[in-house]
Amino acid sequence: MSLYMKYVSILLKSQMQYRASFWLLTLGQCLTPLTVFAGVYFMFARFGQLKGWDFFEVTLLFAVVGMAYSLSECFSRGFDSFSSLVAGGGFDRLLVRPRNTVLQVLGSRFEFNRVGRLLQSAIILVWALYHLPVEWSAMKALTLLFMIAGGIGIFSGIFILTATLCFWTVQGLEIANILTDGGREMAQYPLNIYRRGVTVFFTFVIPFGCVSYLPLQYILDRVQGSALLYMLMPLAGILFLVPCLLVWHIGVRHYRSTGS
Repeated sequence: MSLYMKYVSILLKSQMQYRASFWLLTLGQCLTPLTVFAGVYFMFARFGQLKGWDFFEVTLLFAVVGMAYSLSECFSRGFDSFSSLVAGGGFDRLLVRPRNTVLQVLGSRFEFNRVGRLLQSAIILVWALYHLPVEWSAMKALTLLFMIAGGIGIFSGIFILTATLCFWTVQGLEIANILTDGGREMAQYPLNIYRRGVTVFFTFVIPFGCVSYLPLQYILDRVQGSALLYMLMPLAGILFLVPCLLVWHIGVRHYRSTGS
């Protein structure tokens, strides 16, 4: 962790060398997602509800997924831009260093201006929580934190899987954005509005439903069965990292230098 924090410190100092640019990018990251949120607002202003879900319930999902995505984008950006390391031969340099490749790739890039998107999502989260008639307890507050942590795990895992493809394709595949950007947009709405095939895939394969829709049922007191099970569902997002890291190590073992 000391090495990881050293990476964070160095890259933060480098990005703050151009402070005006940094703060303008941060402001842009804060304002850009508002256009998406405006679409949600106007949809509910027109129709009132979405298959039994009201505006602030969906807003809570929107904020949680937005916070998870912004944090993952900030600290897992090294995997999102990993193709440049492979194509340019930079990954060879990482392999000869006496440290784990996952740690080195994580520390190769941070996008601190994503704090703008995080701030916007946090404000929306507070707004939604203020208007929702939820009887809060320590367990529900912990579930909310689990939802954010689980979302970070899923998005980071997808970034890792996308980076692993570069061992065979050299360049990243744009189709992977279906699971990152597309998954983010999908998870911002209740899972039961989609067809069964989509619901099953995003619950048992890519467990977005386990970090958004299902634990929200517990927070809103709509559970059927064991409440503890719904509360612990977001841990599936953390467990999702395990197979992603295994696939990564398989890719590293099969890596062949670019020869540059």
